[in-house]
Amino acid sequence: MTPKEQYCNLCKTDTSIPVFMQDWWMDAVCAGKCWDVLLCYDSNGQIGAAMPYLLRRRIGQSYIVMPQMTQIGGLWIRTDLQQDSAQVQTICQNIAQQLHALDLAYYYQQFPIHSSAVEELSQQGFSIQERVTYRIEDVNDMDALVATFSKNKKRQLQKAQVLHADLTLNPEDFYRFHVQCLQQQGKQINYVREFLLVLERKTTRLNCGQIIAIRNAEDELLAAAYVVWDAHSMYYLIPCYSEQYKDSGAGALLVLEAIKLAHEKGLAFDFEGSMISGVANHYKQFGSTATTYYSVEKYYKWWFRLATLYNRIKERKMH
Repeated sequence: MTPKEQYCNLCKTDTSIPVFMQDWWMDAVCAGKCWDVLLCYDSNGQIGAAMPYLLRRRIGQSYIVMPQMTQIGGLWIRTDLQQDSAQVQTICQNIAQQLHALDLAYYYQQFPIHSSAVEELSQQGFSIQERVTYRIEDVNDMDALVATFSKNKKRQLQKAQVLHADLTLNPEDFYRFHVQCLQQQGKQINYVREFLLVLERKTTRLNCGQIIAIRNAEDELLAAAYVVWDAHSMYYLIPCYSEQYKDSGAGALLVLEAIKLAHEKGLAFDFEGSMISGVANHYKQFGSTATTYYSVEKYYKWWFRLATLYNRIKERKMH
């Protein structure tokens, strides 16, 4: 059995693996590309840690980066091993050796919140960068949570009392709406329709995804979001809002309906990365807390860094 087959079997039984690292998610977000997994075993021959990864190639070199629509990846460590510093050290040393054996030019992944591997990998020569997402860990008491919303968001929810939620929007219409919303802002969508259809089909089959829409009394679509979840957290994956109805309160109601769904399922709510200041300010007003997680990076070949910087500068000039 290959490491990838072993990992697929593990994902069927271990609920601690985040949704963004599960095999079916990797199949969906890496469609047409190559993904694989590195494994570490305990003394009993059981999988103690796993690192699913997307392998890309540029200018004849292999490198690892995050797949699209994927907030976290990196190294998953089995729950009973996470607090054992000696085990974590051994696992990280093993993973570092396996990555080196791939003959990479570059490595980059964003690790799960509270990962015990980050500090150890920094000792192995990897660069660590702090990132922030906004989370609501406790959604048990909705009344108490709504009381923590900012005055601005409460006013918006007052406006939105004439609006209603709709859970029947299909992915085709969601995609068209997202395209329209971005066009109103002079932007282009960064994923293709087929990608969304595949991802939505998989999450629907596994009961871990939902499209939420907000409509007015005339049944016009004002805002929508696609949320996904695992056994611990719900993620606000793809939100979109019509500029035409930005003063309707639809955006605030959309977030509230998503949080209510997390409440019903007993899950923490994650706004799925918030490194843009304006977006972060929007999310902070819903009683969320800034939560740190880390990216882990390494250039194995110095000239690949130069090539990457050159391409970034070139792209900025083109825009």
